[in-house]
Order: sequence, then structure tokens, then C-alpha cells
Amino acid sequence: MICFPNAKINFGLQITYKLTGGYHRIKTCLYPIPLYDELEAVPSQKTNFEISGLAIPGLEHQNLVIRAYQLLKKDYQLPELSIHLFKNIPMGAGLGGGSADAAFMLKMLNDKFQLSLSSVGLETYATQLGSDCPFFIRNTPAIGSGTGTKLSPIELDLSGMHLVLANPGIHIDTRKAYAGVRPQAAGYDLRSVLLTKDFHEWKKVLINDFETSIFAQYPVLSDMKSQLYDQGASYAAMSGSGATIFGLFEKKPSHIDFHNKSFSSKIISL
Repeated sequence: MICFPNAKINFGLQITYKLTGGYHRIKTCLYPIPLYDELEAVPSQKTNFEISGLAIPGLEHQNLVIRAYQLLKKDYQLPELSIHLFKNIPMGAGLGGGSADAAFMLKMLNDKFQLSLSSVGLETYATQLGSDCPFFIRNTPAIGSGTGTKLSPIELDLSGMHLVLANPGIHIDTRKAYAGVRPQAAGYDLRSVLLTKDFHEWKKVLINDFETSIFAQYPVLSDMKSQLYDQGASYAAMSGSGATIFGLFEKKPSHIDFHNKSFSSKIISL
């Protein structure tokens, strides 16, 4: 069994209310992008989990992939598996890589072992693993509300555009990112603004509420956003709780030059 979990970006991220237990009420648009990890699982005499590629902080048994497997194994007779994750999507970058890995593991196990779980059933399991995980079950553009797990499809198609992902190698902890935010009522209707596809309007009002506090801590991120606009981006923002800054371009750039040459960047066609 092999699959290729993809990343996502966020268009707008409104943090409107602080709930009990450290959770927040949000509204955001999640959009899948073609940047992939590789996840493989084969039957084995003993379950083991290996990671290659980018280093992942934390203990392997706490990884969302193995937790997804264990979650289904509690309810279904799954065999022992040898699982290998090749990590290409950077962690703590607002791209949802860990959530995608977990969701794709659920889907792969469901297909391979004919568990007959519907998308709704898989989303119920995914919700137990993380707020971004349910999005990757259907893996189509959606408005996420509540704590991010209530999903509503949106017919947003950016095919033909080009995406620049820029990352300075900073890992931002999601809990700490939320701690720096002051929730406030949304000042615009996210769906309506998105469907205009008016990038001038997006630039004015489509805001990621994390940017204020995180840019204050890491001014380099604000500078990267400005540099993307300077080089022709129609729209630029931070994805999720960071630290990836992305720029949407109508014409594919041949290259992107940042003042700091150590920044990593990718150009992806949507």
C-alpha cells in the first residue's frame, strides 16, 4: 500500500472566539496543493514505523500516522504493519503535512482492508486526531468553521495559477501561535470575498489573523510577504499558523529572489 499525502494552504483565517480547553472558533478556507509526502504500509509480523526525509520532532509512537493506525485497529481487525513515511512537507509550516499523513493513512487502511467507512465515518475518526485532519478526507477546497472541523465545500478553482511557497526554516508551535491572538468578530464574509477572485480585494481584506502576532515575533516573515508582492504576486499571505508564506502568481515566475539567500522556496503550478 502506498499513497501520497498532499499539503494545503489557507486563504484567510479569522479567529473569532476563544473556547474552553484552549480551543478557538475560526473560519478559514483550506485549499489542497500539489506538494507531497510519501506513505507506505505493508503487512508485517510486527508493527513498526520508520521516518525518512525531513526530521520530525517528537517521539515516533506519537506521530499522527501511527495514531491513525491505532485508532482504527481498536475497532477493526487490522494486521500488523510495517509503515514508512518519507517526509517532504515541512513541519510547523502551516501546510498541514502531519494532518494529511494521518488522514491518508485512514483512507488507505479503509480501502485496503475494505472497512466500508464512508467519508463521514472517516471524518469522524480524523476529528479525533486533529482539527485539520478531516479536511484531507475529501481533500477538496472547503470553508472550515467551528474549531476548523466543520467543513463546507466551496467552488474555488485556481487552476492555471502558480504558487510560490517560501519558508525560512522556522518552526512555529500552533498552541503558542493561538496564545498570541486576540479573537475578534469577522469583518468580512469569507466565502463572498473568495468567490469574487478579485485579487485586489483579497489583498485588502483577506487576512490571516495569526499574522499580527507572529510577524511581531518573526519580522522576517512580514519581509518575505512584502518581497513576494514586490516580485509580482497577485496575493500573498501566511498559511495557517505559519511559518510558510505563499504568493499566488498569474504568470509563472522563472525564479524568486529573496534578500536572504538561505530561505527555501518552491514554485508550484496549480
